[in-house]
Amino acid sequence: MRKISGFYLIALAGCVFIAACSNNEKSSTITPQISEAPALTPPIRYHKLVEVSPGQDYDVLSWGRGQTKTGSFVILHSDSAAAKYTTTSSDLEGEIVDVYNSDMDLDGNPEILVQVKINDTINYTNIYAFEFTNGKAQKLDFPKLSKTQKQGYRGEDNFYTKQGVLMREFPIYSSNSKDAKATGQKRLFEYGLRDNSFTIKQVSKDSTSVNGVKPAAVVPVKSVTTNKPKKSKKHTQEVTHKKKKRKKHHHSEE
Repeated sequence: MRKISGFYLIALAGCVFIAACSNNEKSSTITPQISEAPALTPPIRYHKLVEVSPGQDYDVLSWGRGQTKTGSFVILHSDSAAAKYTTTSSDLEGEIVDVYNSDMDLDGNPEILVQVKINDTINYTNIYAFEFTNGKAQKLDFPKLSKTQKQGYRGEDNFYTKQGVLMREFPIYSSNSKDAKATGQKRLFEYGLRDNSFTIKQVSKDSTSVNGVKPAAVVPVKSVTTNKPKKSKKHTQEVTHKKKKRKKHHHSEE
């Protein structure tokens, strides 16, 4: 009995040692949990902090109760260095997708661009734009796509900033109808700002066909130098003969 009891004691000690080792291994492989952003409390629907420079912060928030497609948004500008705080608000149609910071006219005054998604058959997205000068906001009118620019447009916009300018890219469909099929091509635009007015130019080549008709690819317009039409050899000989005849007649009069 004593021998058997000793055996069980040794086995029990071994089990305790193995369990302790496994617990140590488990504790060493535990990864720290990343704290999630706090949930927004109604009526706040959206919030993003844009840090333009040290001490220059812009908090963009949207709010509203009941309807989800309409509401309002506010831009809270904090100039902590000068202890100045300003508020800019506007009515909102749609849902805020993202907020961008740029300085497209390179004047040192930031532009805050609020991208909004709209679910209708005409405008799938919109941009609310403001330029801030000495803490004061000036609303800028964002241009709509022309008839040619939006051929085959069905939304799915991808906005981003590149080298201080706003870029816009979206896939091209066979038509603008809800039954249109993707062509696999994309259209890319570049937005600029001049005298507080937006400029837009297409920087990609694509087919702007609709209804399944595929024309030649769109090529950016280049300056064209007009050349005079080449004259035929016969025409040159006739002109030379006339010049000689005139010269002969002139000598005869003398």
